[in-house]
Amino acid sequence: MFGFLNLNKPAGCTSHDCINELRRRLRLKRIGHGGTLDPMATGVLPIALGAATRLLPYLSDRKAYIGTVRFGITTTTDDITGEICQEQVASHLTLAAIQEQLPQFMGEIEQLPPAYSAIQVAGQRLYARARAGEVVSVPPRIVTVYRIEVLDWQPGRHPELTLHIICGRGTYIRALARDLGAALGVGGTLAALQRIESSGLRIEESHCLESIAPEHLPLCSPQAVLSHLPWLELNAAQLNDWYHGRAVICEGLPPAESVVGVTFATACVGIGISGGDRLHPKVVLKE
Repeated sequence: MFGFLNLNKPAGCTSHDCINELRRRLRLKRIGHGGTLDPMATGVLPIALGAATRLLPYLSDRKAYIGTVRFGITTTTDDITGEICQEQVASHLTLAAIQEQLPQFMGEIEQLPPAYSAIQVAGQRLYARARAGEVVSVPPRIVTVYRIEVLDWQPGRHPELTLHIICGRGTYIRALARDLGAALGVGGTLAALQRIESSGLRIEESHCLESIAPEHLPLCSPQAVLSHLPWLELNAAQLNDWYHGRAVICEGLPPAESVVGVTFATACVGIGISGGDRLHPKVVLKE
């Protein structure tokens, strides 16, 4: 098996739970995913099968989410699965006041990861250390938020704001909910999250876990999942050099150090790095 699956992760399970279930269903050990989703979250989870796992580092950084922020509540996990830390009435909030705050959360921003996250510190996941009662100091990270659009506003004691967010790798929507609530002086937590696009895979074309089986394997090609890369087709002579790990002389290569997808007879045979008139093998795939 070789290729990608567009999995619609259900709520209540971890991304690794999905991997384990797919290994059982497909009787395949070599499976990986293209970006962790929290247990509470649903939506697009890119899955790589077989040698396609070697292509995971080259997936696009850009992801899109629909998230709902609940104001007036803060939690230990920055979402509604955690214990409530503080609670207050936030019925005075207006959509206009919120929209004034949103621009500061767009562009390149500093973001402090949630205490309960999969980030490793001193060889341990933050969530494991938080569950053990440790308070770990983690420096903020630079993340990129390309767009925030308001989709819905529900006033009330704990008003809720639904947002469409396009962001880069490493962005925590939970942290954005927390920080937006703090900026408004009432606190906030993430009430719902769905990833609607990742690496060019869209929620409308995703498949539920229960529908995937060896006899029903809706594979996506590497070319589709890595469509943000330039692609180069090799001829037979070039392919021989490629398979032996030798740089291939090519015309029309992108600028030096560019990542290039490589095919032969429309099949993906790896990833190269451009350098002058040569393409240097980085990942070589042989069927």
